[in-house]
Amino acid sequence: MGLNQHVHTLGEYMKARYGEKIHKLTIDAAFTCPNRDGSLGRGGCTFCNVTSFSAEHGTDASVAQQLAEGKLRRDKGRSKPGKPKRYMAYFQAYTSTYDEYAVLKRKYEEALQVSDIVGICVGTRPDCVPDEVLALLAGYQRQGMEVWLELGLQSARSDTLKKINRGHEFEAYADTVRRARLYGIKICTHLILGLPGETPEQVHQTLDQVLAVGVDGLKLHPLHVVQNSTMARQYEAGRLPLWTMERYVKTCGELIRRTPREVVYHRVSAYAKPPELIAPDWCGDKWLALNAIIEDLRVNGGQGSAL
Repeated sequence: MGLNQHVHTLGEYMKARYGEKIHKLTIDAAFTCPNRDGSLGRGGCTFCNVTSFSAEHGTDASVAQQLAEGKLRRDKGRSKPGKPKRYMAYFQAYTSTYDEYAVLKRKYEEALQVSDIVGICVGTRPDCVPDEVLALLAGYQRQGMEVWLELGLQSARSDTLKKINRGHEFEAYADTVRRARLYGIKICTHLILGLPGETPEQVHQTLDQVLAVGVDGLKLHPLHVVQNSTMARQYEAGRLPLWTMERYVKTCGELIRRTPREVVYHRVSAYAKPPELIAPDWCGDKWLALNAIIEDLRVNGGQGSAL
């Protein structure tokens, strides 16, 4: 029995809309971040190293080339090509709304012009989404494309955001969500569980604040330490305690049970591969935490059951 039996997943949401599984293809469109290029700060968030989630950062390949290569990777090892598939283009690396309007439009539309792409998911910071970008995304949605704006909030707590060098407050997130919802754009909010000093109870408070502002989708992510990050130095100096898998699974299950059924879960866990991953070891296994979360939900109740 899989996660879909207990959680309203993106896979099931997309299947209901399109009648088939829609595969997500990640894109690195060579965007940067105001927390790296000096306009807001340098060095990025303390947890950040893009190699933990995009093996192709720095590629010279165009958006269309990356999509073609992504499809080939998905089909690798299959004995037959199978029936044609459709895909979502996921602008993932760094801040994918942080560039000139004309550049964003060109890159988004390079993806959307590929015949088997049904829409885009755009990952960004809450403080880097001007109205002109919201209007652009809303235009694609009016054309029938699937559009998700993914906001990396991580935590609603001001002290935590400061500790991880995030460079914005919760109000920046709340403002962007309010404006995006006026345009009818769906919001997926990214939360990290296990940030420095945070307790499970404080993570619950973050979820409450996110739900109060309004949200369409959620991504949950265990804090893990990767190479070339500030947290790597903190961990090696013994100044960064990390959650056990058991604590993550229990908290994750509690959050899911307190989430209304209409909210779409894009992800409930994440992993990184060595050598990029430094700690904890359990984040190096894709299925270990996920299977434990499924079991927790089976025993204690699925999404919305605690409301």
